[in-house]
Amino acid sequence: MGVPDMPQFHLSEDDLLDYAAGRFAQPFAVLIASHLTLCPACRRSVARFEALGGLAVEAAPPAELDPGSFEAVVARLDEPEPAQTLPPATGELSRLPAPLRALVGAAPAWKKIMRGLDEAEIGDGRAGVRARLMRIAPGCAMPRHTHGGREMLIVLDGGYSDEIGTYDIGDVAVAGADVVHRPVADAREGCLCFAVSDARLKLTGPIGRVLNLFIRY
Repeated sequence: MGVPDMPQFHLSEDDLLDYAAGRFAQPFAVLIASHLTLCPACRRSVARFEALGGLAVEAAPPAELDPGSFEAVVARLDEPEPAQTLPPATGELSRLPAPLRALVGAAPAWKKIMRGLDEAEIGDGRAGVRARLMRIAPGCAMPRHTHGGREMLIVLDGGYSDEIGTYDIGDVAVAGADVVHRPVADAREGCLCFAVSDARLKLTGPIGRVLNLFIRY
């Protein structure tokens, strides 16, 4: 799979509006910010929503400030802004957009989940949100599954295909309980991706339903 001019699969307008309004938990927001670094069209949409939000704030009546608020703000004007230090962009980190590299920090701690699939958990799963990097070997097929909640996934390198389409670098897939699929990594390059979900996935089919009783993925 080659690198397309721009991603073909995007976030919905509702998701971009919620992102602009700051309504997403951090891992979801980082995933969306990573997509924005690769997608001019979605960047323009977010900029438009942020501009509309600014106009709404300007039109709102002024709020009463707590005593001492103005003085506290003035006192902080001369404080230097904290520098954001990103880990060196080497190896796998070089394939991560800057917002995701800042979240991942040091080199990911990979763990083998099954043949052809390695994962690295990112963050501590607060508020029931699970974030992970996934490294899928070329041509490897994931078990057929659906989702107990919502999952967002962005392709960082290589790509994969499923019943919905073929996903390349920068593409975002959003799946819920209405999606049943069996992703297959690109036969030559495999797939490196970042996924965020608010519930466990559910394996489907007779064998999958039995496995669900014993494993939680």
